[in-house]
Amino acid sequence: MSDVTMEATTILPILKKKLAFLSGGKDRRSGLILTIPLSSDQTSMEELSATLDYLLSIPSEKCKARGFTVIVDGRKSQWNIVKTVVLMLQNVIPAEVSLVCVVKPDEFWDKKVTHFCFWKEKDRLGFEVILVSANKLTRYIEPCQLTDDFGGSLDYDHNDWLNKRLVFEKFTKESTSLLDELSIINDSDKSSSVDKDKSADCALLPSCDPETVLQTGHELLSELQQRRFNGSEGGGGGQGGPAWCPMEEELLAQPQVMKLLDSLREQYTRYQELCRQRNKRTQLDEIHTKVMQVVTWLQGPGSELLKTHQAIGDSMRAAQALQQKHEEIESQHSEWFAVYVELNQQIATLLSAGEEEEVVELKALQQQLSDVCYRQAAQLENRQNVLQAAQGFHSTTQELSQQLDGLLGMLCADVAPADGASIQQNLKLLEEKLQTVEAGLSSLRQKGALLLEQMCSQPSWSLEETESPAGEQQDNVQHIQGVMDEMQLRKQRCEDMVDVRRLKMLQMVQLFKCEEDALQSVEWLGELLDALLKTHVRLGDDSQETRTMLDKHRKFVDVAQSTYDYGRQLLQATVVLCQSLRCTTRSSGDTLPRLNRVWKQFSVSAEERQQRLELALNFHNAAERVLQQECVEPDSLDEVDSSGKILLDRLTLPVIFPDGTEQFFGSPSDTAAAAEGVRERLLLVEERRLQLQEARLHNREEEEVLNGQEARLEVIGEELSEKEDQEEEEEVGVEVEVGQQDEELERATQDC
Repeated sequence: MSDVTMEATTILPILKKKLAFLSGGKDRRSGLILTIPLSSDQTSMEELSATLDYLLSIPSEKCKARGFTVIVDGRKSQWNIVKTVVLMLQNVIPAEVSLVCVVKPDEFWDKKVTHFCFWKEKDRLGFEVILVSANKLTRYIEPCQLTDDFGGSLDYDHNDWLNKRLVFEKFTKESTSLLDELSIINDSDKSSSVDKDKSADCALLPSCDPETVLQTGHELLSELQQRRFNGSEGGGGGQGGPAWCPMEEELLAQPQVMKLLDSLREQYTRYQELCRQRNKRTQLDEIHTKVMQVVTWLQGPGSELLKTHQAIGDSMRAAQALQQKHEEIESQHSEWFAVYVELNQQIATLLSAGEEEEVVELKALQQQLSDVCYRQAAQLENRQNVLQAAQGFHSTTQELSQQLDGLLGMLCADVAPADGASIQQNLKLLEEKLQTVEAGLSSLRQKGALLLEQMCSQPSWSLEETESPAGEQQDNVQHIQGVMDEMQLRKQRCEDMVDVRRLKMLQMVQLFKCEEDALQSVEWLGELLDALLKTHVRLGDDSQETRTMLDKHRKFVDVAQSTYDYGRQLLQATVVLCQSLRCTTRSSGDTLPRLNRVWKQFSVSAEERQQRLELALNFHNAAERVLQQECVEPDSLDEVDSSGKILLDRLTLPVIFPDGTEQFFGSPSDTAAAAEGVRERLLLVEERRLQLQEARLHNREEEEVLNGQEARLEVIGEELSEKEDQEEEEEVGVEVEVGQQDEELERATQDC
């Protein structure tokens, strides 16, 4: 591989014009094909010469020895330019050119060619020049080695080739420079003692990042190995010619890139080891310095901060202020604890790969740092626990004090509820507040005990190092105990007041209950009276039904009597409760007159109802006797009529109450229905009366007929007696005659 004498970046604008290019195609002699595509514009010979110089510096000497086949595409150019380019090749690359193929237009140059024949100038030029049409170019070069401009199948992207070339040259330049720097750095470490200060470390830094250069080289090598460097994915060989491969060593830079990568990796590995050793020594010094800084601060200012803050405050606000101050102290410690964590990780990393002497030193530093940090962290945690317990204690104290104030305010307020339900609600609220106070006091005791436990649970080493006076700790304990005792005393006073208020409220509940039940008794008694007057109208259709209704009426009256007695007892209890509660003005004062008035009305109505039922019972009993007996006295019938008329008259009368008001039983239709039943029974009795009268008349007639018949029968009897006597006499005469005849017959028989 020849050295690159020119960089693409210096003539990048010229290379972008694509005045000439190496497509990667080869002729039948395996020589590279150099293509010069002339355009219709005027071509600068200086730029073309620079492009050719750069392109010819890329292949190796071995590749150049095979010669180049130059394709001058003059189809879009003038003849004089083509001639100038061909002659310029003699000055630029006469030894490397084997064949120049000038691609001509189909008809335009025919006459002009006769004035200059390149084949005659072969000896002077040093290479053979032929004029050929584009479609006949395949006589000299295989189609697979030609680009599509000449009807071939070879892919070529000039921009892609130029980009890859720029990457290759950049990598070559950077890697070569980096190798020199790394070699100097690595060799300098062997010939001189290692300086431990930071200036020596800064001198070890190369000008560019080796990782970036290596990554660039690997990416470039990957591109080369994938056959993309020269703008193609590959190609096949022509008939009778060698197989074309754009990644061969004479055209591409794989060996050079691989060699540079290997050398760079070797030097970079040595450089990393050198840096690692230097960093390790620097880290040890830095770790030792930082460890001592952490230990010094924690044992000095850090410990002093904790020693001077031991109070727990006497209120929630004071405890919050102490908590805020403690958080500031924790924040200061957190910065040093973060340094501790970082140092611990660094020490652990060095221990895993350190030498024996380094391991002993590192373990000693690690142990010292851990002991100090853990002890200080334990002190911080204990102080935090005390402050949290103090805040909980003060918060519970504040809440309990507010609850006791609320309960006391409720107990001091006058009780003037409107009804029993509101009293029950107030009593329930009072009980709930008392339960809340009890729960709060229990919680206060628990949190007080927890706070005392936290204050007394400091490790012995912490208590020894803490120089706070014993009186401060004792004051804290006495304050906590005093707060709990005070809350217990306040709670006991409230309980006593609650007991008194509870008794009073229960009496008021009972008072309202008695008043409500008394009013309910009046309502019930009124309902019974209403039912008695409106529904108790029927008198029964017979004595049995009337007797049953009379029994039910007595029971009905007994229920009303019980209701009245219950109301009287409730009103008496109301009077007693009012006297106990010193409550003189109550709405129940008019309940007793109402109760007595309704009871008197009910008593009059019930008495009237009972008398009517008794009249009805007497009426039905008399009527049933009259109707059932065969022989009835007229007085009995008159008695039934009289009792029936009295009952009917009674049904038409109203009930007169003590206040002079009147009230009828039931509706007129109900009264008419009851009277109709009585009248029907009276009609039956009247029918019975008529039947009895008819029977008496009939009996008299029958007696007269019987008397006449008896007289006639006596006459007939006498006649029959006389006739019977005559017949008896006649029968006797006949019997005598017969006897005589029988005797005569018997003598005649004997005579015979």
